[in-house]
Amino acid sequence: MYDVIILGGGPAGLSAAIYTGRAWLKTLILESAVVGGNAAIADQIDNYPGFPFGILGGELMENFRKQADRFGAEIRMEEVVHIDNSLEGKKVITTEGEYMARALIITTGARRRELDVQGEQEFLGRGVSYCATCDGAFFRGYPVAVVGGGESAVKEALYLADIASQVYLIHRRKEFRASPDSVDKMMKNKKIQPKLNSVIKRIEGDTVMRSLVLQDVKSDAEEALEVEGLFVSIGLVAAGGFIEGLVDTEGGYIITDDNMQTSVAGIFAAGDIRAKRTRQIATAVGDGAQAGMAVTEYLKE
Repeated sequence: MYDVIILGGGPAGLSAAIYTGRAWLKTLILESAVVGGNAAIADQIDNYPGFPFGILGGELMENFRKQADRFGAEIRMEEVVHIDNSLEGKKVITTEGEYMARALIITTGARRRELDVQGEQEFLGRGVSYCATCDGAFFRGYPVAVVGGGESAVKEALYLADIASQVYLIHRRKEFRASPDSVDKMMKNKKIQPKLNSVIKRIEGDTVMRSLVLQDVKSDAEEALEVEGLFVSIGLVAAGGFIEGLVDTEGGYIITDDNMQTSVAGIFAAGDIRAKRTRQIATAVGDGAQAGMAVTEYLKE
């Protein structure tokens, strides 16, 4: 029996663990993929306070992990598949076993949204990727494309411009949602060519991806684009199928109060899995700290 189990080892989960660990609560973190979450695979992070010249995502998250470890948090690499809520406690069932806790903090975050076009699943891992910093090195010297118009898509295009021979940024609109500073850097980079008012109709290839078929959203005209890689960056969806029917949600994201309490007593949520407007490392850390303190008070009561 743990005092608290934290589902997800990203910025919110690790921050919560620092607070519960300092409160002498027996804490377990369950993470299915990478400790540090999406932040760990980010390249340069320039907007987290305390690092005036930026810091690598992996380095920042390793510091988070070391701090949680220092306060006694246990980390296990296991995927959560189901949660049972009973009078005896919260039972967390994973692919490896079962664990009990007096309280839970759900910090599973969000994952990249899929394109849902012909060829996407067929060429996943064979040209199609959802993480430029993870897979960009495989395409050194080759032409690639990024699809999306937000901050993440523009930053991935800038990152890939240092690796690939040519980067096409495909966006269904004329204007970008990214910050003016990022868009300005992209427009000045001669290796990045925007493909505006365009969507991907299908992905083609043989044993690996070879090209994209683009469609103009205004004229419906099609264009073949020869690229070796496609990086999908069109937004996020909540990562936590196991929460369905457990707590109140909105569009898959968990609804909480200001204390990070969900609709179920003893179950809290923090970070990108919450129904909120802003999803940043800094806001995830704030959520995690609040959740950690709230769990401590809940268990005292």
